[in-house]
Amino acid sequence: MTQPPFIVFTDLDGTLLDHHDYSWTAAQPALDHLAERGVPVVLASSKTAAEIAPLRAAMGLSACPAIVENGAGILPAHATPDDDAAPYARLRTTLDSLPAPLRKCFTGFGDMTDADVAQITGLAPDSAPLARRRAFSEPGLFDGDDAARKAFIAALTDLGVTARQGGRFLTLSFGGTKADRMEEIAALYGHPRTVALGDAPNDVEMLETADRGFIIANPSGTPLPKLAKEDGMTITRSKNPGPSGWNESILALTFP
Repeated sequence: MTQPPFIVFTDLDGTLLDHHDYSWTAAQPALDHLAERGVPVVLASSKTAAEIAPLRAAMGLSACPAIVENGAGILPAHATPDDDAAPYARLRTTLDSLPAPLRKCFTGFGDMTDADVAQITGLAPDSAPLARRRAFSEPGLFDGDDAARKAFIAALTDLGVTARQGGRFLTLSFGGTKADRMEEIAALYGHPRTVALGDAPNDVEMLETADRGFIIANPSGTPLPKLAKEDGMTITRSKNPGPSGWNESILALTFP
């Protein structure tokens, strides 16, 4: 495999995809620019492989691997989703073993119907089943105070489960981050320079691991706190939100 000049790793919701209508149209000029240069674009999301595969194809990125379910797994290039859900079944069993007062505070996708997921995410009704087709992780909503949230996360940690806050959901898994998978994928391409774009707490490790990082503005979410590498301009923030900010960042990309 020929080493590209660099690799782009990008979050989807609120970053490459508009937070409201899930469109990436505003980023198309930058995507075309990267394609002309032979730069792989690796989608890195909390979405499932079943959700990412058609998106990846529609964007013309099927030749690139993708990071799925918040870094809990990888969808190889040109691959179709694997329906082996054993890790997910074990995760749900572990979740259900929590004391009832803690368990009732968390409503995961496995506790919802397709219609529930469509309503809470804004996804089209035919897309919601793909979001519930999970293999590695469980996103959900936590309805409790700070003390209950801390107790919930601590109890899961004791059972080997990690909890990470994304743009909308608290996502549970048996570990693995976008940054972990980023290192694996970079090795496939001979370790070229890396660029990362994201907007949420679950993107921080990826942003900090990359040679160049962009925090994409998301007026609908809580802004990320200042990261250490922002002082050296290795990480910068976009002025525009979502795919417009993505486009702006990639077209202005320089390396320190």
